[in-house]
Amino acid sequence: MTEAPAVENPLLEGLGQRRTPEPCVLVVFGASGDLTHRKIIPALYALALRKLLPEKFAIVGAARSEWTDDEFRDQMEHAVREFGRDDFKQDVWDWLAQATRYISLDFADETKENDLAGLLNEIDEERGTRGNRVYYLAVPPQAMPTIVREVGERRKSEGWVRLIVEKPFGHDLASARELTALLSEHFTEEEVFRIDHYLGKETVQNMLALRFANGIFEPIWNRQFVDHIQITVAETLGVEGRAAYYEHSGAIRDIFQNHALQLVALTAMEPPIDFTAESVRNEKVKVLKAIRTPAPEHVVRGQYGPGYIEGKEVPLYREEEGVDPASMTETFVAAKLLVDNWRWADTPIYLRIGKRLARRETTIGIQFKRAPHPPFEDATTEELQPNMLLVHVQPDEGVSLAIGAKVPGQGMRIRTVHMDFLYGGAFRTELPEAYERLLLDAMLGDQTLFTRSDEVEEQWALVDAIVSGWARDRPAFPNYAAGTWGPAGSDELTRRDGRAWLRH
Repeated sequence: MTEAPAVENPLLEGLGQRRTPEPCVLVVFGASGDLTHRKIIPALYALALRKLLPEKFAIVGAARSEWTDDEFRDQMEHAVREFGRDDFKQDVWDWLAQATRYISLDFADETKENDLAGLLNEIDEERGTRGNRVYYLAVPPQAMPTIVREVGERRKSEGWVRLIVEKPFGHDLASARELTALLSEHFTEEEVFRIDHYLGKETVQNMLALRFANGIFEPIWNRQFVDHIQITVAETLGVEGRAAYYEHSGAIRDIFQNHALQLVALTAMEPPIDFTAESVRNEKVKVLKAIRTPAPEHVVRGQYGPGYIEGKEVPLYREEEGVDPASMTETFVAAKLLVDNWRWADTPIYLRIGKRLARRETTIGIQFKRAPHPPFEDATTEELQPNMLLVHVQPDEGVSLAIGAKVPGQGMRIRTVHMDFLYGGAFRTELPEAYERLLLDAMLGDQTLFTRSDEVEEQWALVDAIVSGWARDRPAFPNYAAGTWGPAGSDELTRRDGRAWLRH
């Protein structure tokens, strides 16, 4: 029997591999942490599997843990097996493992600093990495200044240097500016990659494709045709062992300041002249500058009480381990934002984020205005909703468009139906993790999906203005049950305008 020829998947057309980065060493500070195990190393394995890493490449893990190279490799192999999205292949791991080194490091010890510099020089000689460095700061904010200074002062003249900085980018506008000033002492803005993993998600990037690659959307993407925009970033999880951080950040600093406002900027931005990093980021920062500081009645905050998530009883926030029993930290924020520019004048953007909500989802909804005069009797259109373009960022990534259609049968009865596009069905391929795209872009020097310093400052300026208004009142917390969609004030925020939050 002859073997049937392999049939290529036609839906994969156009999904070719991108160019490979130049030889380099990726140094991960905080290599013993959760982020390295869950995201960074599994992402590097996925890139290696797809042959997207340079042939002359090395990883150096740096942390305080007293591990040997082999112990670190064992830890990372376990991480890939547990958290990787691909089946484990021994030959791929062997290639990555032999390129992996580890150093126990405390920057208070100058000897260790010299050891790291010596190790990197040794790797350059052995693997031909040419002095090119990507430093990933997966460390707490308080550790960043020391690392930035030491790396900046010891950088080599040959090769390029790139610095990946994890959020938070400061705690407020003043601290964000201090961090920017520190970074600019040793690195140019082109060398700094402020990572926001939401921007690496395929469905977030698809917002740009929807608008600027489709002639049917861009002409109506404005105040004349759009009634309002809704953005929801909902989690079912609680603080999950992050109380020490979360108690000082709250929902507004943890999600609103970065992820949520970046989604607003991408949704509302003007068309860039091209898709270079500077052009895209220039348009995003214009949106952030144009957001009006919301009045106190246009912002709602909440803190979850006891309730049920997927049938399981969960405690209130104040009973979570490490949380102050009298905590006033918000776990929910909803706001009505207005963008004061020609495209969006008087078109509200309703934004809500929260923990312990009814369902995990991140969605962007564009609700269009109703048809001006439907020639149908009211009784035939009672189920008809306004047209809605809904982008599902996570989970169930895809796009849905709600339209009115005639119900089969006699008469003219109209009902809302949905035209759905799902990534898995359209491309027959699993979506890459955000960190895969962002790590690769950093190695390539592409800053399009990374935030610029002026974006960060505009985001903090808005958050500082909101938080300063909160200092004058003390709400009764908790004010919503876990497993619901937030406090009653959130529904009132939209109800006052004759609108309502989407229920998917």
